[in-house]
Amino acid sequence: MSDTATARDAGLVGCIRCARVWPLGTHHCSRCGARLTSRARRGLAWVWFWWALGLLAYVPANIWPMLETRLLLTSSDDTIIEGAYKLATHGSIGVAAVIVLASVVIPLGKFLAVAWLALSVQYHLPSSAKWRHRVYEAIEFIGRWSMIDVFVVAILSSLVQFSVLASVKPGPASLAFALSVICTMLAALSFDSRMIWDLDDEASAGQRDDLAAVEQSAPAER
Repeated sequence: MSDTATARDAGLVGCIRCARVWPLGTHHCSRCGARLTSRARRGLAWVWFWWALGLLAYVPANIWPMLETRLLLTSSDDTIIEGAYKLATHGSIGVAAVIVLASVVIPLGKFLAVAWLALSVQYHLPSSAKWRHRVYEAIEFIGRWSMIDVFVVAILSSLVQFSVLASVKPGPASLAFALSVICTMLAALSFDSRMIWDLDDEASAGQRDDLAAVEQSAPAER
């Protein structure tokens, strides 16, 4: 059970941008100018909106070509998986593994983690607040590495340009993938992590009420 007092219980509200604490009822942070809210209104609705939009963009990102390669007499359009497979067959297993990790494993893991967090808060799924917060911190940490594949495409496009002999251009999947990453980042930002501790406080209050009820009924039984 958690007996730790929250800022809202103390009549305070924290700025989620600069972490400065202000009296409850203050509308804007005087330090950074951000809007102060004790809890984000319709926060979960925005989480699901950005999550669904990111998932819709992720499907064509894996179907459309990521790289459009033009040589003197040949041309090829490769998806993310096809490009990683070709790199692996040419001996660049490490680079292929990084591309698969950044383009498939991390995005799918982030989709699942954000959905689990939203569902656990929305439907009060059994789990500890510390575990939920660790998952949230992991999402925040890996979010900065989500654009690796797009950066690789940009670097290749800028380096491999030999006029009519050879050229590498980003395919339509690069735009879809970038949109998917941005949407998942917005979904994570829309999730108010303070709801995790609110859920833990509600569970603790329920346990205290049950314990009090048991203690009150015990003398009557005796």
